[in-house]
Amino acid sequence: MQNVPQNLHRIQGVNHLNRVLSYAPFVEEEGHSTVHLTPEDWQVVYDTLFQMDTSVAELPDEIIGYESVEDGRVIRLTTSDLVIDLEQI
Repeated sequence: MQNVPQNLHRIQGVNHLNRVLSYAPFVEEEGHSTVHLTPEDWQVVYDTLFQMDTSVAELPDEIIGYESVEDGRVIRLTTSDLVIDLEQI
């Protein structure tokens, strides 16, 4: 993603997050979902959340928290209904 403007990269990350939030309820088990992303899409989401100066206001309203877990291999999103782990396929 060398020549992609940062704001476009961030917009794509937010788009991925919206798709994850739409999909996660379909694979929910007891308040937890695991969603697999391609390595490229996972990296865009990781960059958006942890490497760029993305404001909380830019993130989907459903996300009330996020963290990097399992030595940086999993992105964990928290919503009022679910804990969603994003893993690479």
